[in-house]
Amino acid sequence: MPKVISIHEYILKPNVNEEQFESAVLNAKESGTLRLPGLVDYYLVKGIRGHRKNLYAAIWIYESKEAWAKLWGPLDKPISKAEYPENWNKWENEILAPFLVQDPDEIKFTSYQELK
Repeated sequence: MPKVISIHEYILKPNVNEEQFESAVLNAKESGTLRLPGLVDYYLVKGIRGHRKNLYAAIWIYESKEAWAKLWGPLDKPISKAEYPENWNKWENEILAPFLVQDPDEIKFTSYQELK
């Protein structure tokens, strides 16, 4: 079954200490905050070349479009922020929000479906 891969682009506030951001993100990963049903893998990355050099992103890999839609709602009717899983709200509100220039729910992202 084709996987769904979502790429979330993060832009830090100008005064943010990158080491503190990376530490907060890695602590969230280690604590299990990022565990979600249907999420089979994820990567928290920093650009090394290209137009996103030195900028951060997350790559989320879901087992299928069905699993992704069960978590986030169908393509034509995404769930509201109030309906997000509790740990995802913690990720956005407590971990990302202090570091990002915009509300974490308003970041640029693209979700892709794997070709099979």
